[in-house]
Amino acid sequence: MKTPNSCWPSALWMPGRARSKVRHELMFHDLAKYFDLLASHKDYGAEANYLARLVQKAGRSGGKDWLDVACGTGRHLEHLRRLYDVVGIDLSPEMLRIALGRLPGADLRRGDMRNFRLGREFDVVTCLFSAIGHLGSERELAVTFANFVRHLKPGGVAIVEPWLSPEMFRSGSVHLMTGQAPGLVVARLAFSRRRGNRSMIEYHYSIGEEGRGIQHFEETNVGLLVSPSRLVELLKEAGLRARFVKQGLTPGRGLLLGVKPKSARAPES
Repeated sequence: MKTPNSCWPSALWMPGRARSKVRHELMFHDLAKYFDLLASHKDYGAEANYLARLVQKAGRSGGKDWLDVACGTGRHLEHLRRLYDVVGIDLSPEMLRIALGRLPGADLRRGDMRNFRLGREFDVVTCLFSAIGHLGSERELAVTFANFVRHLKPGGVAIVEPWLSPEMFRSGSVHLMTGQAPGLVVARLAFSRRRGNRSMIEYHYSIGEEGRGIQHFEETNVGLLVSPSRLVELLKEAGLRARFVKQGLTPGRGLLLGVKPKSARAPES
């Protein structure tokens, strides 16, 4: 899962236990420096190559300008910039600082996926890590997709990684992710619940650092559950020729792929 700016949907305030620290959107602010460690299982190079192949097959704009919305710590851009002129947007200053350290001189900007304005168009717009799951309603999804289309050249490609569908989400499941580096161990235990068309994921973080001891953090993240067919409809309503690609970057999520018709104009602001 990812927020508009990273891997997981947005966080809510949650009562914490004694000696536990409770924060808002922990992984993208207080705990941003641990994000890459928990995501170390991902093969970003292979994922970037797969995305590039999809673009090469579907795209008709002929250029090399790539915008990654919710770029996080810049791991996909690190590989994509070898073939494309890349720009990244994220809402989290902490994530952007890490990305800038990884990609010196890169064009990385702070912005909200619903309303950023760059005043230019791109051959590709991506939004990965299920960042759209952070949005609060189908109306916000429609506004966000229209903004992506606004920033696409005619013939350009949008690729969006959705959050889990209502059918794929499993209430009551537990999941553990861990990461380890010299002098540092990070563990994240998750428990899932469902409330209507929302996923509720309780996250419990334990972070052990040499010389500092162990810290515990808790939060509950909320995600919007929307079927792939409805997401495709929303992309089409935004002005794209869209379809669902079953083979995605994360098991069970797939990808949304849309192409902007060459005769299309960007939506009005």
